[in-house]
Amino acid sequence: MNLNHLDWNDLRVFLTLARAGNLSKAGRLLGMDHATVGRRISALEFALETPVFERDRLGYRLNAQGREMLEYVEAVEASIMTLGDTLSGAQPGLAGHVRIATMEGIASLYLSEQFVEFRRRQPGITIELVTSATDVRISHREADLFLGFFEPQGTNLRIERIGEFRLHLYAQADYLAEHGVPATLADLRDHRFVGYIDDLIQLDAVRWLDDAIADPPIAFHSTSMLSQMFSAAAGGGIVMLPAFARAERFGLVQILPDHIDVKRAVWMSSHQYLQRVPRIRAVASFLTEIMARDYPA
Repeated sequence: MNLNHLDWNDLRVFLTLARAGNLSKAGRLLGMDHATVGRRISALEFALETPVFERDRLGYRLNAQGREMLEYVEAVEASIMTLGDTLSGAQPGLAGHVRIATMEGIASLYLSEQFVEFRRRQPGITIELVTSATDVRISHREADLFLGFFEPQGTNLRIERIGEFRLHLYAQADYLAEHGVPATLADLRDHRFVGYIDDLIQLDAVRWLDDAIADPPIAFHSTSMLSQMFSAAAGGGIVMLPAFARAERFGLVQILPDHIDVKRAVWMSSHQYLQRVPRIRAVASFLTEIMARDYPA
């Protein structure tokens, strides 16, 4: 093996293809045609004197040598990103983009507002907030940080439980005037509810209404927590919402506060090497700070 022939650009192509799984997608991400990606991988394997991918009809998969190599190359990637941060801007390490993936509700109703404060503190860092109902593959660099309501699984991840929020039942005042205010959990059987579409739920953690009432009669279903909230705000029925939604600002009234005890944890995960990157570390610290302040674990 002649390491003098190794070049970071080839290693970057290796990383992208390892994450993308096929030449066309890797080419789009790298801004080059798929044939060039293939040639760069062939050149890398020639320099290494060993194949690092297995080719099949589905695309490219890392072989045993490639999987072993991946960890080292990811460490190099993190070091280069850290170096770039350190050398850029008047405030070293505090410039660039950070992508956070999480669920729609917490992104729209809580985080989007909090990142206004973060911008005041760190004006050189640009936040990209991605909403997804399922786990985003941090190991594939689909995001730098992931916030979820479940403990993620995976290798090379740093996983932290950074918060916990309660969930409450809410209804609109006119709805309660028409249907009555429930005084006990048993009274809920006489009401209609707004909730998720059961067979389209991709995350069991959001089956929170089932923790309060068995087989609730759902009058309006939606895959969107925001749609559920606004349906309830229009008088559509009772809805269960996280405390971070602050549903009172939309005209909803909390019901049975002393009878409902439903909670969910908030987990933050990131690639272990990316914690070295100053801008990512700054965002992770901010998320830990605000969750400890507002919804401590």
